[in-house]
Amino acid sequence: MRAVERHPSFDSTFIRACRGLPVTHTPVWLMRQAGRYMSEYREMRARVSFLELCRSPDLVAETTVFAQERIGADAAIVFSDLLLVLEAMGLDLSYPKGGPRLSPPVRSASDVDQLEEVQARERLAYVYAGIRATRAALAETVPLIGFAGAPFTLAAYACEGGPSRSFVHTKSLMYRDPGAWSALMEKLVRGLIEYLCCQAEAGAQCLQIFDSWVGAVGPEDYRDFVAPHSTALINGVKAVHPDVPIIHFGTGTGQILEQIQAAGGDVIGVDYQTSFAQARSRLGDEQPVQGNLEPLVLYSSPEYVCERAQRVIDANAGRTGHIFNLGHGILPETPVDNVIRLIDYVHEATATSSS
Repeated sequence: MRAVERHPSFDSTFIRACRGLPVTHTPVWLMRQAGRYMSEYREMRARVSFLELCRSPDLVAETTVFAQERIGADAAIVFSDLLLVLEAMGLDLSYPKGGPRLSPPVRSASDVDQLEEVQARERLAYVYAGIRATRAALAETVPLIGFAGAPFTLAAYACEGGPSRSFVHTKSLMYRDPGAWSALMEKLVRGLIEYLCCQAEAGAQCLQIFDSWVGAVGPEDYRDFVAPHSTALINGVKAVHPDVPIIHFGTGTGQILEQIQAAGGDVIGVDYQTSFAQARSRLGDEQPVQGNLEPLVLYSSPEYVCERAQRVIDANAGRTGHIFNLGHGILPETPVDNVIRLIDYVHEATATSSS
């Protein structure tokens, strides 16, 4: 696939950084950059539900493009949700207070058997319509990021039925019935390959895989139960779209960072709990990385935001292949002005040092 090369955003600072090439300034985008911290988003959500927003291509485009333009990010990420894939597999998805809920939970081999194939091209067509609408409305030089949850994180949501601290049901299935676990992960991988490929075909110039809960497993369990499936997903997408960069991001991954890298991805995301200087050293100078400001720093003064941003810049030590981001998603009470100041500062501070 060569579509990304033909797109005007191919030579953007963001895509160049994904490829480990020199840039005129360090590119910045922020996870959840379109979200509750913006009053305009809250006003829209007062009119439509979260799922209604996700399923409306015009509203997806409006939300995605507005956020990118408002804060001056170097890339836009399509407004969507990780869990839409599980809904497409036949689980009931809702968003009550306290976090998303999925039912019935998947906790046995028979549950895995009953889980439907994703059929991503047909069942998630509204996502691709949103990407096409966003791409049409977005400045042509600004890359658009598509995304999906990683197999482990989606499997954990399916097993737990919602957020969890202990992951009892997830790990019980892993340890008690490894065959059922593998079948679940393989079913997810099949659907996710098609889902991400369809996003690239619809107009995403980059893809991010979010393994939000992978920090719940240690190195041995990651090796045995997670890594082969993450690798299968990344290789499956790359076989169809070799030139579309993939960002592989997980939280709580300090102890498995090299394993995340080995599992695959053009860019490795670094969470806020991991030393960025150590991460760059551990992953090697040639590995493009993304990260990793602590999200709550944005609750502080503009001066302190800039100070902490400079620490991340210093930790990068002038290496190519750095995409500045938070080490997790923006939180709801974050002051928008601090977000704008952060992005302006990174652009200013790296304008010569990153060239």
